[in-house]
Amino acid sequence: MPKLQIIIASTRPGRVGPAIGTWVAEQAAAHGGFEVELVDLAEVNLPMFDEPSHPRLGNYSHDHTVRWAAAVAAADAFVFVMPEYNHSFTAPLKNAIDFLSAEWRHKPVGFVSYGGMAAGTRAVQALKPVLAALDMVPVTQAVSIAMVGQKISSDGQLEPDAAMDTAAKLMLDELARWTTALAALRTG
Repeated sequence: MPKLQIIIASTRPGRVGPAIGTWVAEQAAAHGGFEVELVDLAEVNLPMFDEPSHPRLGNYSHDHTVRWAAAVAAADAFVFVMPEYNHSFTAPLKNAIDFLSAEWRHKPVGFVSYGGMAAGTRAVQALKPVLAALDMVPVTQAVSIAMVGQKISSDGQLEPDAAMDTAAKLMLDELARWTTALAALRTG
């Protein structure tokens, strides 16, 4: 079964990313098309890019990079759970992406974005050229959560609505199709 890595892209205190990431992981497990792994960039705790060699060489000198490279290489597809900061994506996500190169190649990626009125959609659009440079395939189905603060309960849990559940299923279906389609490029 292909491995889907759900990456929580916010690391700031008080973030809602873990609640959203947990919901995405539950949706993916219920979907049944993937082995699901939830990855929190706050726990990965990468420093700002500090490798002396270019990532395309795969010549990693730091243990944190070796661990991160192994984790990303083991995944067949991704979902980025990402807020919008100042009309773009988070610095920790960009940093985590920039640490590696070949490990991302020919893998599909879905998006669960969140924020205010724009629901994180500007962040997703800003990220797509970065992913294209790595030969990743962004899927068109996405989950966009507007006014996210209103969907978080007093105990910090996400309260999804039917539209979010439907969007998640459509995104996971598309990820599954692309994961199968891209498999030959990853092994060949």
